[in-house]
Amino acid sequence: MGTNLIGFAAGIGTAFCDTFWEFAVCRFFVGLAFDNCFTMMYILVLEYVGPKWRTFVANMSIALFFTLAASLLPWIALWADDWRIFAIGTSVPFVLGIATPWLVPESARWLVSQGKIDKALTIMKKFERINKTKIPEKVLSEFTEASLKTIKDCEADGRTYSVLDLFRTPRLRRNAILLIVIWMAISLVFDGHVRNVGSLGLDIFLTFTIASATELPADTFLTAVLDRWGRRWLACGSMVISGIFSLLATAVPIGGPSATLAILGRFAVNISYNIGLQYAAELLPTVVRAQGVALIHIMGYVASIVAPFVVYLANISQDLPLLILGVLGIFGGLLCLFLPETMDTEMPQTLQDGENFGKDQKFWDNPCFPRKSTEQDQENPGQYRKRVSITDSKEDSFVRSLPAIGSRASIRASVRASVRSRKTNAEQRDNVV
Repeated sequence: MGTNLIGFAAGIGTAFCDTFWEFAVCRFFVGLAFDNCFTMMYILVLEYVGPKWRTFVANMSIALFFTLAASLLPWIALWADDWRIFAIGTSVPFVLGIATPWLVPESARWLVSQGKIDKALTIMKKFERINKTKIPEKVLSEFTEASLKTIKDCEADGRTYSVLDLFRTPRLRRNAILLIVIWMAISLVFDGHVRNVGSLGLDIFLTFTIASATELPADTFLTAVLDRWGRRWLACGSMVISGIFSLLATAVPIGGPSATLAILGRFAVNISYNIGLQYAAELLPTVVRAQGVALIHIMGYVASIVAPFVVYLANISQDLPLLILGVLGIFGGLLCLFLPETMDTEMPQTLQDGENFGKDQKFWDNPCFPRKSTEQDQENPGQYRKRVSITDSKEDSFVRSLPAIGSRASIRASVRASVRSRKTNAEQRDNVV
């Protein structure tokens, strides 16, 4: 609610600016609010959705609402015909954030991490009424006891973790650096395609609308295949395809042919972008997940700063922006193959789990063609695992999963940054909730 109100006030303030510095300050606060407006609600909603539906909600929510709003944006600008009116028109919807406390319940996971068990249970009981189901009293009792014990033990441990822990061991350091570089490439290619629509030789309003509309089929496709094909090869393939289409767009006449190929490149990078949103959260250890995802996200914004300069190269040659975006897409896609696969694997909890994650995976491993599991595979994190049988006791799996949450810092990290479920015992816990 706070970030939405900041965005509202700064957006309205923009319309009344008369100097550059006033404008810059207002846009700074709009930018400060923007990412939190999206990310906080995105994660909060996912925390209340069972594992079975998280891929669907994560992608289709963006597919529907982002696509609709982005496609309407150029026509709102055309209708407003004035940047001040445009600033007001696009800022007014922020005020709807005031209704959040009455419509959206607080995160039960976050409440547990703060020791507010009673409030978390109150919210779960509200879900009981909404979903017309019942959580066994035994589960609630053991949940309370296990949560309190975990928090007490973690406070006694007293160890804190920082983002620097990501770079202390070889494999974890390599994975972190790869995630940063890949996300920077994805962000630059995505932002570059968004800004480059004016250089494609067609009406900018129409081209922007069509390019934005590619988000819907891209996310729909991703929803259907992400939990079947995995993250690694799909991220690689979509980035490489984006790069190829971008390069092909430079070999055809400016106008319809080049715009079509560039829009197909945008379609492919949309897929990569949404995979990247959850890949890091699944790969980084719980104890540093929040800080790690934040660092990766920040580095993506650093890369985006370069995007306007890449697009400006069209003044030298119209082919240069697409050539650069094409090469970056192929380069970033190939780097994805050096990361471990996270589909149907247990998310790493500790730094040691993160260091060992995927050690026994081979370069050519593909979830579509899994290797036969061995006894050793079952003991190593990062291996392809079957999900917990639905015949397991819900009470047992619910409570068993609680001590695995880790430190208090890890609980908070999971709450703030995990956009995907643990696909093992935690599935049962979430299903009960």
